[in-house]
Amino acid sequence: MSQSGRLATGRLNPASFESLADTLRSFAVSGMNPKALLAAVRERHPEVTKKEVVRAAFYALTASHGGTPKHLRELHGFAITERGPNDDEPMKVSKLRK
Repeated sequence: MSQSGRLATGRLNPASFESLADTLRSFAVSGMNPKALLAAVRERHPEVTKKEVVRAAFYALTASHGGTPKHLRELHGFAITERGPNDDEPMKVSKLRK
């Protein structure tokens, strides 16, 4: 594991991911636009990608630690608006081999 909090595969390790989710929970406030939230998170975690921040936002929502509904709405809005363009495409289903 490198010093940047990444595994050998290049992905964030679970502890860094949890730290990123905690940062999102602390920075998300009512009225904050997604660009400002992303900039604030990148000040504390400069090595993260936008995709990792969006995934951490969804994680922060699903593993919420008693956040207020308004706080969770801000995280949800960020995660939905900032997800990648490929996230809406349906998965290709292939036939199973016998």
